[in-house]
Amino acid sequence: MRKEIRLSGFGGQGIILSGYIIGKAATIYDGKNATLTQSYGPESRGGACSAQVIVSDEPIHYPQLIKPEILVVMSQEAHHKYRSEITPGVTLLIDEDLVRPDGPLDGVQVFSIPATRLAEEELGRKMVANIVMLGFFAALTDVVSKDALREAVLSSVPKGTEELNLKAFEKGYEAGSRQQGAARGRPRL
Repeated sequence: MRKEIRLSGFGGQGIILSGYIIGKAATIYDGKNATLTQSYGPESRGGACSAQVIVSDEPIHYPQLIKPEILVVMSQEAHHKYRSEITPGVTLLIDEDLVRPDGPLDGVQVFSIPATRLAEEELGRKMVANIVMLGFFAALTDVVSKDALREAVLSSVPKGTEELNLKAFEKGYEAGSRQQGAARGRPRL
């Protein structure tokens, strides 16, 4: 098993931390191999950023993405920048309030969640939108186990925020589980 994942958005959304948490979940809690590379614009907040994660059962000899299978997109700018990677067979997870996919999505499985809105309105902290998205990711992909990702979240967030982040993770996981159930009988777009 080798999975290539790109998480993208803008600086300040916790995109790099999300990639780190997925890699940590894979290596420490699920016993797999993982790499993380990152890129971001010159602005520390507001500019485009991306985390590229590879998770594999085998050693990873080349740490760059060749053909991402899972794209997590949390800003419209990121969608435009990485649009060419949205090809048949890809699973696309988007923050539905911030991203409007354009162009053909033939053969692409698209799942959307209002991650930022849920974080802000239901949890009171916009800053946990990335953790909502990680819960969503856990429910909709088989890259890492839910328990591993949950443990990686709890061991990676600032002390004193564990309960809030756990609620954010569970909120995303619940939304993803509902969509996964609805998608079982639905053909790929």
